[in-house]
Amino acid sequence: MEYINNPKEIEERSFEIITEELGDKVFPATIAPMVKRIIHTTADFEYADLLEILNNGYESGIEALKQGKKIYADTRMIQVAVNKKALADQGIEIVNYVHDADVAAAAKERGVTRSTISMEKALKDDSVGIFAIGNAPTALYTLIEQVKLGNAKPALIIGAPIGFVGAAESKEALDQIDSPIIRINGRKGGSPVVAAILNAMLYQLGREW
Repeated sequence: MEYINNPKEIEERSFEIITEELGDKVFPATIAPMVKRIIHTTADFEYADLLEILNNGYESGIEALKQGKKIYADTRMIQVAVNKKALADQGIEIVNYVHDADVAAAAKERGVTRSTISMEKALKDDSVGIFAIGNAPTALYTLIEQVKLGNAKPALIIGAPIGFVGAAESKEALDQIDSPIIRINGRKGGSPVVAAILNAMLYQLGREW
């Protein structure tokens, strides 16, 4: 039985197939690697049409990464899936507070989700520049509310919560603010997609240096 067993060859062939199957679709040179990495992660070509970048989201995000700004992720899965070496090379920390004891206690006391409290905690840290949301619409709504109040000015919001309750609506609500945004429209998204977006940006940044 013959099959490819070399990880590098597997990845290279995967991206060749993705490029072939995208056919005539054309993306800016900076965005194409992001689209392809999302498809590589999900095996879902619909993401080529669902990905949207607003208000110079890509450029602002790259600049924040160059400055070593922290990334707030709403799940530990994002933390695990973002390339550790790429983060270390740029001196970037990725944080998540959902499982912190103080967050759990405050969420129980107020009767809200831990994602809401975790986002509030992240917003108190001025060194956080990128907010990466792949799971909780409540986290994204909280961030949008604080931006509208003038209490937050993110360098980049990655809005990609997945699901049937509030996911699509929370991403549509991003239209209410003028922050730099990368979003996945509709119900699809999730932590692996957010990690793919961040990895694509980090790999691109690594090639620039």
